[in-house]
Parts: sequence; C-alpha cells; structure tokens
Amino acid sequence: MAGMQAESRIGEIWQQRMAALREYSVVRDGNVFGAGLAGSCLFSSEYDRARALLGRLVSQYDNVSFESLFPGSEIETENGTCLALEHREAFAAPPLDGERLSAEMLADLTLVRGIGERSAARLRARGWKTIADLANHPRFRYAAREVLERLSRADPREIMDLAGNRHAKSHPFVLGAAGAFSPQDFVFLDIETLGLFSRPIILFGVGTVEERNFVVRQYLLRDIGEEAAALTALAGHFARQKKALVTFNGKAFDLPYVQDRLAYYGIPPVSRVPHFDVLHFARRRWKGQYPSCRLGELESAILGVGRENDVPGQMVPEFYETYLRTNNCGPLVPIVHHNRQDVISTAHLFFYLLGETCGRC
Repeated sequence: MAGMQAESRIGEIWQQRMAALREYSVVRDGNVFGAGLAGSCLFSSEYDRARALLGRLVSQYDNVSFESLFPGSEIETENGTCLALEHREAFAAPPLDGERLSAEMLADLTLVRGIGERSAARLRARGWKTIADLANHPRFRYAAREVLERLSRADPREIMDLAGNRHAKSHPFVLGAAGAFSPQDFVFLDIETLGLFSRPIILFGVGTVEERNFVVRQYLLRDIGEEAAALTALAGHFARQKKALVTFNGKAFDLPYVQDRLAYYGIPPVSRVPHFDVLHFARRRWKGQYPSCRLGELESAILGVGRENDVPGQMVPEFYETYLRTNNCGPLVPIVHHNRQDVISTAHLFFYLLGETCGRC
C-alpha cells in the first residue's frame, strides 16, 4: 500500500512539473541553421498546428469517457494494473531465402580474420573464391574454418557479431541475420515519454506477428502511477527464448530508456536479445535520397503512408499533461495513433529492407 501511495505522489509531482520542463525549442519556419543547432526543435508552423489540434481535441472530447474512447482490457501484473489496447491488421511477411544470404557471406573473404579488401581481391585472382576454398589455404585455413563453423550453426547472434566486427553494424549481413528468425519471433517496440532523460514512459507500443495479422498492443498509462505495471507487462513479451527486438532508433533511445525505468522500480531488466535498429539500416540504404532518414519521411516516401492530425513527439508531454490536468482524454488520441503508426511503420520498413537483403527473387 505504501508503494502505491508513493507512486501516486510521484504522479502528482510530475503533473505539477511538466509544464515547466519543456525540452524543445520553437524556431522560425525555414530556419535550418537554428533547427540544426537545437537538440530538439519544432518549426513554428508545426508548433502552431499542434497547439490548434490540442484545443480542438479538448473541445471535441469534452465529457467523453475514457472507457468509450479507449476500450481495452486491464492487465494484472505483480506491480499493479495497467490498460492494454489492441489493434490488428492483415499482414504478410516477405518470403526469405536463407541460402541466398549464406552464399553471399561465403563469397565474402573479408569475413575471415586477417583478410582485407586488397587481400581478398588477390586471393580471388588466384582461385580462392569462397571461404570454403580457404579452409585449405596454408595461411588462412584456421581462421576460415572458424568462420565456416560459426556460419554452420546459423545462430543469429553469431552472424551479427561476425558481420558487425568485420563490417559496419549497418551492413546487410547484420540485417540478414534476422532471417534466422521466424516472423513470430520479432518484438517491435516504440515508446512515448514525458521527456528525454529519466522521465516516465506514458505509452508502450509493442508489435508482433501472429499468424496472418500484425498485432499492436499498447500499454497506456491512465495515471503515471501505472508505469511500473506497464513496464512489467512489456517485459513479459521477452519471456520466451528466441526473441529479437526491432526498433527505430531504439539502440540509442527506446531500449536504454526502458532499462533505466525498469531499474528505477527495481524490476529486472529486459533480457539481452538480438536487436535490429531499423534506423541504422535505413541510413545505409537511403541516406543519399532522404538525408534525415526520419521515420515519418521514410514511411511517406517508401510506404506511401500519410499522417493527419499527428502530434510531434516533442509535444507529447504537453498533450499528456493537458489530459491529467483537465481529465479530458481527447489529447491522448493523437498520442495513441502516433505510437501505433510508429510501430506499424517500423515493422513494414524492417521487412522491406530484410526482403531486399535476403528475400526470394
């Protein structure tokens, strides 16, 4: 009981402080220089649209009950109760060709320790075409056999480590390691927070492939005191072995943030699983075409997805604070939609890139 009272008190403190903790700057439209210097910024037109949207939502959903707007189910955890929302849509992952990736990796002599691009070119000219050929090479046979043994085990962690150590972490071979998983093994994650550092997470979006559907489960905090319960529900998605995490910029933000909040409540961390950050692979693939490689830009250009009445991520705290202060659930609508679309777009971009890397021709 004392713990629940403490969490409630934490919620009250955050509600009082949020209005004074804005972590972004508003810059004039077209001020690319100012936008580049700011750690987190919004153009004035974006800010004005978001403020106008907030006003419309408060008016539109006045006297609308939370339950009617967000019909969900309560999840009981050892750390309390939280609300789970569920969204399903038809989904088909691309067919993958593991032999194609294996053949490409076997042809990459630079995966063998001690061989660089120039050495590889000389070896190929002398007839050493694959790593299997090098298994009998007088100098590289032991290193080549080590690589062959690691590849034969088809362990995605080993493939990621092997490719990532010899190439960039964004190399297609690193992404191709995902082909060792079935689509049902991936957990797609996106979070919405009250700030950039050590502040509560108010919405967790978790996507999974279930038969021919893509299912997004969102753990939405009705009050900040429910954060520990939502964190516990999230951790449950990694309880099974042979799981892999997929995020967009999650290596730098989402996963460290989640681990920090778990530690805050004394909850065991999310177990270490292979982590595929779509942002890294997207930058390698499209940096020449779409320099920012922001999720919104890529989903529009690559997936043909357009968003209306979207809330900028920087303004999520203000929308959530308005909900807490007014008890009007309207400001939560674009937060939930924004988070859900982030999860869905991350999944589609991930499978798009994976299909290019090791899909069947």
